[in-house]
Parts: sequence; C-alpha cells; structure tokens
Amino acid sequence: MTPSQLIDKRIEDLGDWRGQTLARIRALIHKAVPEVVEEWKWEVPVWSHDGIICTGEAYKKAVKLTFPKGASVEDPARLFNSSLEGKVRRAIDFPEGAQIDEKAFAGLIRAAAALNSSSKKSK
Repeated sequence: MTPSQLIDKRIEDLGDWRGQTLARIRALIHKAVPEVVEEWKWEVPVWSHDGIICTGEAYKKAVKLTFPKGASVEDPARLFNSSLEGKVRRAIDFPEGAQIDEKAFAGLIRAAAALNSSSKKSK
C-alpha cells in the first residue's frame, strides 16, 4: 500500500471522532502546502516538505500532531499545547470537539515547511 492509502486506512480504522479529526487536519495540511508529501513512518502518518513537517498520532483522548522542529517555528496564535518543555519539538493535541483555527493552523504548517526549505538550502 502507498503511504496515502495507509493514512486512508488509519482514518477508516479509527472510525470515530479521531478519524474525522485526522482527516480534517490532513485536508488542512494539503490546503496549506499543496506540494506536501505523505509518508508512513513509525506506523503513523507523516507529512513532509523538504523534511518532516509533522506526524499525526491518534490516542484515546487526543489526535496529536508532533512537529520535530516545532521549537523553531513561529507560533503567534499559540497553537502548540503539548511537548512545550522540549528544546526542539512541539506538538498540538486536539481533543474530541476541538475547534481548529484554520488560518492560524495553515500559517503554522507553512512556517514549518518554510523552515525545512531554508534548512535544506543552507546545507
């Protein structure tokens, strides 16, 4: 199966609010960065653009997006609400019924992609 098919399957297998949330987040990521690449690593969805933007994990009480370089990404809307003590990564936990500020979220995704692109160019 392709990574996109594996993500489709994960969304379907969840079959509840977590699958719906993951599907919505996925659509927002694609809208923010149309050239995003879907990958499947560590048994979770991964969205990349010149490096990993974020991973999407589903837990009992939240869908978690982990940004491996999140500490270096501007977050003026303060969407990051998890893994804040880390020196490199940051995460967003979306509990059931969470409202997503689509504009702020798109900005965060674009900022993470831009950080990856700038890091790649500087090498």
